[in-house]
Amino acid sequence: MANETDLRHDVALANRILAREGVVDAYGHVSRRHPDRPDRFLLSCSRSPELVVPADLMEFRLDGEAADPAEQRKPYLERYIHAAIYEARPEVNSVVHNHSSAVLPFTVTGTPLRPLIHTAGLIGATVPLWDIRDRFGDTNLLVANLEQGRDLARALGTNTLVLMRGHGCSVAAASLEEAVIAAVYAQLNATLQMNAAQLGDVKFLSDGEIRETGALIRVPNVVARVWEYLASRADRRNL
Repeated sequence: MANETDLRHDVALANRILAREGVVDAYGHVSRRHPDRPDRFLLSCSRSPELVVPADLMEFRLDGEAADPAEQRKPYLERYIHAAIYEARPEVNSVVHNHSSAVLPFTVTGTPLRPLIHTAGLIGATVPLWDIRDRFGDTNLLVANLEQGRDLARALGTNTLVLMRGHGCSVAAASLEEAVIAAVYAQLNATLQMNAAQLGDVKFLSDGEIRETGALIRVPNVVARVWEYLASRADRRNL
């Protein structure tokens, strides 16, 4: 059985990393599928990511409801993003949802987000766009129920990243570390793509380069190196 104390620490640390890197602010969240109960996942109660500690984590079922019927803490409204992606993608073990200001312009302009640096190969050749209005009409743009979450998961498909019009993006990956790294470098790639476009035509990575660079970033010792760097920068008080 996995050490749940270590697991909770790592999920709390992932929140702190994403906050330190500016991927999340008061909003946004990261979850981890339970390693011993694939029909459950761990996600903080409703709290700003920079403040999350291991004790804040709640256990949820794949319908987005708390596994403990006696649970009194308030959950994130958009826990259905995580639930629906885990339900649709058995190979996914971590999900990040964020409102990165660097990524947001790509959600409203029709300009595709495409990898142009080798460290962004993780985000993949295809980054689909989901617009909640297409099926659900005028809303507050939040994924507030499982039906909306499942619609988002369908748009994500087998990809790593899905853009959400006027809202942000969601990232799905095989590990907690990989999901965090993909979210961080998607934000960096978005910033660089905006900057490069002002200078002229951008030469993006080819599909083959995306496959090769993505595979390289997923090598365990590379993941460990990047995670160590990101963790060293994060606020680790109370963890």
